[in-house]
Formats: sequence, C-alpha cells, structure tokens
Amino acid sequence: MRNKLKKDLGLFDVFAISTGAMFSSGFFLLPGIAAHYTGPSVFLAYLIAGILILPAMFSIAEISTALPRSGGAYFFLDRSLGPVMGTIGGLGTYFALMLKTAFAIIGIGAYAAIFWDIPTKTVAIIATLFFMVLNLVGAKKTSAFQKVFVIFLLGILIVFIADGLFSIFSVESIRKQAIESQFTPFFSNGMSGLFTTVGFVFVSYLGLTQIASVAEEIKNPERNIPLGMILSLVVTGLIYGLGVFIMVAVIEPTSFANEMAPAATAAKEIFKWLPENAGVWLMSIAALAAFASTGNAGLLSASRYPFAMGRDKLFPAVLSKIGKKGTPIVAILLTTALIILFILILSEEGIVKLASTFQLLIFIFINFSVIVFRKSKIESYDPGYLSPLYPYMQIIGIIISVILIIYLGWMPVLFTTGVVVMGLLWYHFYSRGKVKREGAIYHWFALLGKHQYDELENELMTILKEKGLREGDPFDETVIKSKIKILKAETDFEEILNKVSVNFSTKLESFKEDITQKFTHSLPEESVITLPGVLIFHDKFKSIAHPSMQVVVSQSAINCTTLFRDNELKTPIHICVFLINSDENPKQQLRMLSRLLDILEREHLVKAILKMNSHREIKEYLLQNERFVSIKLLKGTPQEAMIGRQLKEIQLPKDVLVALIERNNKTFTPNGSTILMADDVLTIIGEIKSISKLYREYMIYEIEKLDT
Repeated sequence: MRNKLKKDLGLFDVFAISTGAMFSSGFFLLPGIAAHYTGPSVFLAYLIAGILILPAMFSIAEISTALPRSGGAYFFLDRSLGPVMGTIGGLGTYFALMLKTAFAIIGIGAYAAIFWDIPTKTVAIIATLFFMVLNLVGAKKTSAFQKVFVIFLLGILIVFIADGLFSIFSVESIRKQAIESQFTPFFSNGMSGLFTTVGFVFVSYLGLTQIASVAEEIKNPERNIPLGMILSLVVTGLIYGLGVFIMVAVIEPTSFANEMAPAATAAKEIFKWLPENAGVWLMSIAALAAFASTGNAGLLSASRYPFAMGRDKLFPAVLSKIGKKGTPIVAILLTTALIILFILILSEEGIVKLASTFQLLIFIFINFSVIVFRKSKIESYDPGYLSPLYPYMQIIGIIISVILIIYLGWMPVLFTTGVVVMGLLWYHFYSRGKVKREGAIYHWFALLGKHQYDELENELMTILKEKGLREGDPFDETVIKSKIKILKAETDFEEILNKVSVNFSTKLESFKEDITQKFTHSLPEESVITLPGVLIFHDKFKSIAHPSMQVVVSQSAINCTTLFRDNELKTPIHICVFLINSDENPKQQLRMLSRLLDILEREHLVKAILKMNSHREIKEYLLQNERFVSIKLLKGTPQEAMIGRQLKEIQLPKDVLVALIERNNKTFTPNGSTILMADDVLTIIGEIKSISKLYREYMIYEIEKLDT
C-alpha cells in the first residue's frame, strides 16, 4: 500500500516519544503559573494528575493494541462512535497537540534568550522548521533524535532531584524551619484550588496520547505500547512530583508564583557546589533539550492526525500522501505552518487551559469507546492488552474528566464547544457525502435490535492481519502437523469433505457426520471464505484441544456446485483449506485465520502451489517468512557434516527447530534420534537472528556456487 507507514519504533522509542513530549512546559514553565491556584501543594497536584490519568492511559493502551493505526484518538473515536465523533475528536486533539507543541517551542526561544540576544519567536520559528526537516526524513530518525534528548534530560533531572532532596533533608534545624515555612499554608485556595490545578497541569501528561497517534509505526505494539506508556508515566510522575516539591522548598513563595523559569531558579539554589551560575546554565540547557524533545515529538504525532483523517476521506486526500522516506509530507507541512501561526499570535496560560480542557473531553470519549468496543461483541476486536477493572476503570475516568473540566472554568469550555461546532459543520458540509462507514456503536445497537455496519468488521480483520500472530499462537506448529492431500484426478467437493471429515473425526469426539453437516450447512459468509482459486473453511468445536488444519490441492478444478448452488464462482477452485480450533479460543482462531489469509492472498499463489510435488514444498510455502529456512544436505557443502549423524548431535542454535524432513519425496516430523541422510531437505523454523545465521552459514555457499 502506498499510504502505509513503516514499523520502525521499538519499546525505547515509545518511552522516548512519550517521556520527551511530557518534559517541557510541565516542568520548566508551568509550576510557577500553577502555584497561583493552590500554592505549595502544587507538587501534590502533579502527582494526583498522574494518578487520575490512569483510566485514560489504560483505555488508550487497550484500543491502541487492538487498532494500531496512525491518528490515535481520532481513529479510536471514528471506529467506535462513528465519523462524526471522529471528526470532532480528531480536529480537537489535532489543535490541542499543536497548541501544546507551539507552547513548548516558544519555551526554546525563552530559554535561548539566556544565552543569546535573539527574539524569542524568531528562535521558535527556526526550531519549528528544523523539526519539520527531521520529521520529513522519517519517524525512526525523528525518534533517534528524541532518544538523545530524553537520555540527556533524564540524566540532568535525576541529578537535580537527588542533590535537591539531599540539600533539603540534610540541612541544619534553622534551615529546615525556613523550608517548612515555604509549605505554609499548604492549600492557598482550599480543595477547589487544588482541583483547578490538577486540571491545569493535566496538559503535562499529554505525551501519553502521542503514542496512540504513532501506533501504526510501532513494532510489536501489543507489548511495546502499554509497557512504554506505563514506564513513561511512572518515570514522569515521580520526576514531576519530586522536582516541583524541590522548587517549592527552595524558591520564596511570592517569587515562585511569578517565576517563568522555576527550574533554573531552583538549580541556582541547589547546585551551589558548582561554579557561579553553572547550575542555571545546566538547567537551562536541560530545558532547551526538553522543549526540543516536546516540539519534535509534538510535530511528529500531530501531523498523523490530518494524515489519518485524509486517508479516511474526512480531510482532503492530499493530506494522506506518503513521501519517498515513508512520511506524510503534506500533513507535516500543514502542521508546521499552523504551529508557526500559533507561535506568532497566541500566549501561554490560556493555551494550557484550552489544551487541557479539550484533552479531558477526548478522554471521556476514549473511555466510553472501550465500553462500546467491548459491548459491540466484534470478534476481530482483539486487543493485546486489556484494561484492568473494566468497566469501572472507564466509568471512573469519565467522572474524573467531567469534574476537572468544571473546575477549569467557562472560557475553556466555550472554546471546546466552538471546536465541537466546527467539527460538526466540517463533517456536514465536506465529509458527509464522502464517508459511508459507521462505528462499533452500531454493533452494540444491533444487539438491541438496530442495524450495524458490517464493513467495520472487515476493516478490523484487515488490521488483525497486519498485526500478525501473537506470541504463543501455534500457527507454525499447525502448518507443520497439517495433512496435505495432492489430487491428480478430477473430484468434487463432497468427496473432499468426506475425506477431510474422517481425518478430523479422529481428533474430535464428534462423529464424522456432525463435522460434515457443520461445514456443508454453514452459510458461506459465516465459515467459508472464497479467494481466487481457493476455498477456506474455518470453524470452532468444543471437543478440540489444539488447532488443526488440512489442505487439499487438486490439479483439476474441483466441482463445487453442491456448496454454491445459487452462486457462480468467479474462478475455478483448485485448493481447499480447512482450519479448526477450540471454541474456547475464538480470538486465536481469528489471528491464525488472518495469517492464513495473508499467505493465501499472495499473487500467483495457485500457480505456485500447483507446480509443487511434495508436502514439504507446500508446507514451506505456508511457513515462508523470515523465521524459516530450508537446507538440503549435499555432499561437498558445509552441511555435509550433518550427514550420518543423529539430529540431537547437530549443533544448531537453541531457538530453532527442525520442523520437517523430506526424504525420497516423503515428508515426516523428526525426533532427536532421527539419523540424517544425504539429500535430506530440512525445514528449520525459529527466531529471526538464528535463521539469518543458518542462512549465511549454509545457504550462501550454495548461492555462490550457483553463480560461479
């Protein structure tokens, strides 16, 4: 696909993007401004905000592992609540991210003024253009730059916190009394002020949502997304809480409330063992790194919103254009232009409130989306991570967001309402006629007697195929143990089904007639998938312990008139595949079926398989990927050393398995005592690195020999 993004990002990339996006304004600018609302208890507000964001984080992690797609909150809301809510959520989150990014980049200009006499906004615009270039060359390079920022930043902040805590708790009693006075009164505006501050600093944790917007580019999303988000939240929450606590302890209260660079001022008090002003310089450099990381990650994630919405026809299609580097060029250019516009015309405090308010509204929708997806009973909704304490976690998250929005005041609410109205108008006048889909909520309605949108299941099935198998899914084992039947003479489907049913009945407690009846009486759309030249039968049984598969290949076209009495097949059928699994594991059946479909949809598949004369060749074709290699034991080659030895005597990497051996045109599964013979063909599966090593060790020789 032309508009499919590369999966380049690993666990540390996830951690770096999320953490880097959170350490900027939240630590280096906001503490002083936030202290206006609650006083010394501002550090507590940061800790509470980190706890209160947990429901939204768990919900984002669940949906992201089920739907790892660019666009984050927009894509979730569109596929759960429908394109109207997707438009509103996407547009609002896009603006919220850009506003926060613009704020962070302005911080670069503000801190750069400590070193150079350059206008703040001029520096900010130059920085924005620099991040644009980084994003245009690819997410992996962007993330590599991000990791350098985060490592440098965390190093300085850890030293700052360790030194600060030591200074606070190891000073003489007179100094301790002075520090204690810094925290009196603890709540300057009561609990109301505290809750207002919690809502105000909520924007400090928005980096967690940026992970969802680049989910499509994350490798192994089912592990890396939730783990990366949890690690990022724990590290960020601790540094926020402890760091702001130190600022409150060492900066005079009235000065702190008006301090736009509280971290640098605190560093001046903490790092007294360094040369004069060295602490300020060090913290200022850390601030620049933090603002740069947030600006970089913010542009990266924000640009994925118009890209995803353009791909779904809610925005002009040109926004979904992918460049040669695998990045959404037009979306990045548009996002850059808007951020520069915000830098030129907007201020700071209002931006934070507006971004926090709309993000809290999005969290309400996302928590509700998890409930909708679960209630819709869509089988292909298959998250690799499930939110704990469902649905109570989601309900609590919704209530928390509503309360915090109320405390933030009317102006942010009016802005949010304006964006909602803008989204409704845009959808009505531009997108409505271009979009035909509906969300998972229609499937929930279907359970209550209303209609549903079937295409959503097809899309989720496509996503399931792209995600691939989950660790522990026995697809390779099922292929290896599958029964292959190659037919030369003409045959019809009833004869094939009879033989397949006999074979399956030996694995099941059901009678052969029951199996036959289940396959023949199921509607095609329920248990039969048709591809050019291929029929795939899939079903679930109570009495089966492990997945099982049979493949029938016929050189002549199979007569399928008994199965498709009223429908004509577009192409002659030559291959029938039967896959069964336990009804206790429907999600695994779907993942294995998705992997099977991915293989059977290969171009020229039927021609390729019809040319094969052995069971091994067919099984290898079904196994074919980077975890597989086939080695023939030939004399005069490096593998000659294996000939005449037992399999258990062969020194192979620990994480590989000799799955099949073909000998004299017959295929069997070996054991440790199997003696290898000349001309045996070994099918080996295992981990990618080990398979690559075996390929280099045994196959490169053969290739070079053929070339000469």
